[in-house]
Amino acid sequence: MSVAARFEFEPSLTEHELSEIAAFIEKRSGVLFDQSRERFFSTRVKDHLFAKKLRHGADLIRALKSSNVEYEALLERLLTQETSFFRYPHVYDAIEKKVLPELHVKKFWENPRTLRMWSAACSTGEEAYSLAITISESLDFAEAWNIHILATDISRKALQHAERGVYSPRSLGELTPKQIENSFAKVGDQFMVKPRLRNLVTFAQQNLVEATYMGRFDVIFCMNVLIYFSEEKRKQVIKHLYDALEPGGYLVLGHADSVGGAGIKVDTIVHQDVRLYLKPIGSARFTGGEESK
Repeated sequence: MSVAARFEFEPSLTEHELSEIAAFIEKRSGVLFDQSRERFFSTRVKDHLFAKKLRHGADLIRALKSSNVEYEALLERLLTQETSFFRYPHVYDAIEKKVLPELHVKKFWENPRTLRMWSAACSTGEEAYSLAITISESLDFAEAWNIHILATDISRKALQHAERGVYSPRSLGELTPKQIENSFAKVGDQFMVKPRLRNLVTFAQQNLVEATYMGRFDVIFCMNVLIYFSEEKRKQVIKHLYDALEPGGYLVLGHADSVGGAGIKVDTIVHQDVRLYLKPIGSARFTGGEESK
């Protein structure tokens, strides 16, 4: 919309309406827009009102409460989807040199050998495909394993991008030329994930604050998303992730995230500067005292 058009069409949005919209989003999706993100939130909501040609914040509130489509449309505008392949190289180094060798020993005599990983809040798929590349390059006799990577996100638009598996050269900046050659096919000036890796990953829409049982996982990635939740929702999500871990499985969080106060029992393993949270074998959820060590 042009500047002139925006001037002629100036919707009304009160602080009370902004607070009500923020509270509705937190209740439904767990995402918290607090004072530190107040300006960002206000600007994005106003942009959404302009785009939808809504004159009042109350009109948007009614639309959000009556339509999942309208709610998801606002959420798409509010959620940032900035990511890339191997965005945190040391994390994948820890998976390659610490986690995968342990799982290989642990599961060597299983028939079939199964490896399940979950990329929670996967955004546009780069994290899930980075895991697939790491496994295919690092796991001994990877072709003899049943490998499944579940990748979930609340954003339908992000998942559609991930399903297509087509990325810009900029997204591949951390990959070596050999990795690009082995894992991608050139499509014009873009790169498409090859089928052998694409077939390892299943994408699904999911709200992390909802406890949906999807089986148990050997490794769960949930990086740089918990910081957007309230303290109560953060603890709730961590408990869900913990319950979905196999005993002896690893939880990988962002560098600013912590399991503190979530009421779970983990062993903290440090590989280089990466913290890995190990669910002890035979453990049950912890309910008090010191959660990790």
